[in-house]
Amino acid sequence: MVKANVLSKIRAFSGVNRPIYVLAGLAFLISVATLAKFNYITPLRFSDRFCTNRGSFEGDNYNVGSQMRKTIESAIFKIHQEMDDLKALEANSSASGSMFRHVAFLADVLSLIQSVHMELPSLEEVDHPLKQRNGDPGEHFMREEIKKYIKIKPNRLGKQNFMGANGTFTSIGHACFAMKKDIEEYMDYDVGEICNDDWRLAQKLMVHGCDPLPRRRCFSRAPQLYYKPLPINESLWNLPDNRNVRWGQYKCKNFTCLASNTTSRKGFFKCTDCFNLTHHESPRWVNRGEIDPETNQTADFSIQQVLEIKPGEIRIGLDFSVGTGTFAARMRESNVTIVTATINLGAPFNEMISLRGLLPLYLTVNQRLPFFDSTLDLIHTTRFLDGWIDLILLDFVLFDWDRVLRPGGLLWIDGFFCLKEDLSDYTEAFKALRYRRHKWVVVPKRDKDDKEVFFSAVLEKPPRPFR
Repeated sequence: MVKANVLSKIRAFSGVNRPIYVLAGLAFLISVATLAKFNYITPLRFSDRFCTNRGSFEGDNYNVGSQMRKTIESAIFKIHQEMDDLKALEANSSASGSMFRHVAFLADVLSLIQSVHMELPSLEEVDHPLKQRNGDPGEHFMREEIKKYIKIKPNRLGKQNFMGANGTFTSIGHACFAMKKDIEEYMDYDVGEICNDDWRLAQKLMVHGCDPLPRRRCFSRAPQLYYKPLPINESLWNLPDNRNVRWGQYKCKNFTCLASNTTSRKGFFKCTDCFNLTHHESPRWVNRGEIDPETNQTADFSIQQVLEIKPGEIRIGLDFSVGTGTFAARMRESNVTIVTATINLGAPFNEMISLRGLLPLYLTVNQRLPFFDSTLDLIHTTRFLDGWIDLILLDFVLFDWDRVLRPGGLLWIDGFFCLKEDLSDYTEAFKALRYRRHKWVVVPKRDKDDKEVFFSAVLEKPPRPFR
């Protein structure tokens, strides 16, 4: 008799609570489906917004975010309604403990869905800045290749890649839009064929702010009779083989012309003797420079003097100068690795640096340095940052150099020259870094009627531990 009563109670309890189990399961499935939809469809929606078949930035007519919001709001409403019904049933039922557990379960599910619902609007607002433009930036150009390059490329799997991006946002310099004719000439080629011999056009674009340049799908030109370079023990202080350079767009057609002291017009005026490795380049940063007779000082520091400031700590650095890599060659002899940043100002500077067995970096002053924060031991500059540079631009350059210098790293300003009247303005820019001064010298520049001065300094970046 007792057994029969227990079975009847179980059947009654199951009958009463069966709808509750069904509703709870339904709520759980709705939440799982919603979360799955939220996590896996969002990348697809992102790609569709930016990469339609027409390459526009308008997005699809079907707003997936709006549909997700409606689904979540509907689930919230139904759960609220069911909880009210359960509470009313609980007041008239003897199984109040069981009812309470079901209400608590639905409340937990509801809180999870509501948390997703609250975050959904903020996630939907994360759009790439290019979406704010009126229309497709590629429509500004006529060449199909540049349109294809600018178009944002979604990931093939429709998910974020290992870098955390839903697509690849290939970039070009903002000035490319103002140099439409030149950039379209640069991108006028046959895919898979040999590129035009247009490095001077490319450099013109870079110097005028169309930097970075778009990549191209053609094969770059190389010297027709390239000969193997000299071994490293010979290449540092010998002129390279002439066959290893394309001379078509230079005034001098060989290295002998560039190194000659009798060639009056070589096609460039900065660093005219840089290719004379024997007489001009070899003594640099080894012997003491020219002494000013009045001040008994020189603006030229030797590498040994600078390395003694931080014995054994200077290992890697950047030389941002106009030159053929001699500074890097001398530093190599002291087991210091230097990257030389320069452009080809009327002569094959980058080719010369690489043929000497050193590392060139083809970079303009317009561009942010491609190094991570606090990674370099030394930055050296000469014959580059002179009295021509705008003070605001100088500020941006110096703070970018400060970014990549490690705490305790050295900034070597080597022979900066300007008008006497401008010296205080320029030195204030260097003082603003608040670096420790190891060397600070100002001497007259005698070849300009005493109107210009040389300024050289070696400065150390402070730790800044509390910022």
